[in-house]
Amino acid sequence: MPSIKAVLFDLDDTLWPVVPVIERAENLMFDWLRRHAPAVPARFSITELRERRKALMATDPVYQLDLRRLRHAGLTEAFLATGEDPALVESAMAVFTKARNEVELFDDVLPALSALRGRVILGSVSNGVADLEAIGLAHWFDASIAAYQLGRAKPDPEIFLAACDALGVAPRETVYVGDDPRLDVEGAQRAGLRGVLMDRQHLRPRDIPAHIAPDAVCGTLTELQQWLQDELAKP
Repeated sequence: MPSIKAVLFDLDDTLWPVVPVIERAENLMFDWLRRHAPAVPARFSITELRERRKALMATDPVYQLDLRRLRHAGLTEAFLATGEDPALVESAMAVFTKARNEVELFDDVLPALSALRGRVILGSVSNGVADLEAIGLAHWFDASIAAYQLGRAKPDPEIFLAACDALGVAPRETVYVGDDPRLDVEGAQRAGLRGVLMDRQHLRPRDIPAHIAPDAVCGTLTELQQWLQDELAKP
């Protein structure tokens, strides 16, 4: 087995919990709508806006790659349906985006990145729209690939291969770490990387499809560090 030269990370639910972030961002944007475009929240609840986005996603494959564009399009539709000025959509999106990037890292993230930096090359691959510059993590990674920028999303092998190319490493020299068995582990392995399941939720075996066999399952990044140390020590 080739030596590990690079580690790629998923972002949402691997480096920070994403559900509370999205809920807070949606609530803050909804409060902004109440003040600046009141007809929208008067007619649609947060749940109804979410359902409208789901329906909209099925109309154009680009929305599956760019969740910000999807949210913008959904808001524009809601503004038009209620007679509000769609020119305000960008301002509403700015409120959401700012809050979307106000994440709370898991406690093990910064210690792990600090310990790994210098031992291996670090990068990230995400289907989401988190802004690592705004979050303050960009400097930890030598390359960061987002689906909306590349036009390919996990589990497509191309997004993993693009990250390997950006880091200057071969897939067989690279580990990908993520919380989703199909998108992260299977997708990475299909591209020739080793796939590590970051199992912070302690999935039951039946929650992992039988055909997916992670190269490792770690409950924390501390456990990941130990696994990497053991792998790097192998001749």
